[in-house]
Amino acid sequence: MRRTDWCHSGDETASTQTSHGLIVFLNGTSSSGKSSIARELLTILDEPFFHLPVDAFHAMRTSREFPAERLPAILKRTWMGFHRAVAGMAAAGNNVVVDHLFSEPWRLDDCLDLFFPEDVVLVGVHCPLPELERREHARGDRPPGLAARQIDQVHAHGVYDIECDTSVASPLDCARQIKDFLPHRPAPTAFQRLAAARRRGA
Repeated sequence: MRRTDWCHSGDETASTQTSHGLIVFLNGTSSSGKSSIARELLTILDEPFFHLPVDAFHAMRTSREFPAERLPAILKRTWMGFHRAVAGMAAAGNNVVVDHLFSEPWRLDDCLDLFFPEDVVLVGVHCPLPELERREHARGDRPPGLAARQIDQVHAHGVYDIECDTSVASPLDCARQIKDFLPHRPAPTAFQRLAAARRRGA
């Protein structure tokens, strides 16, 4: 389903009267601090927002183990469903804070297909690798080396509306920077520039 489909399904009158919600998309590696920033954003933003973390969707899946050869397809369907849940919430007029990562190129492409690019604030959540590795070790619930495997691809697209470094700023400070940025968002947005670049490269 493409983003235009959200506007032409169901009750046409209701859909045409609903403005799209804002998507604040936090993109960073595992242990970079995305979830902590999202929680702070929900305490300081003036309008109602929903925090939609991809980890919550993984947690909803049945806990039984599946054969290793089935896992990639199961995970991809989970991520695709997550993207569509975000798009659906925003299409219904809800503001959302997304906690996710572009660790594979198709994820960005899928989101570009689904989200209205003018309604996305793409936030780069950065943290130096040594600090990421320290956090991984301290939290104990992530495979060692996960952030190191993700870091190059996650930020490979290279375009953001706003960026923060959680090694030098607290989650609350990062959230405040994002809140202060929202009323002054430039056009075109990062998602609009990424969509345009993809069209040129097609």
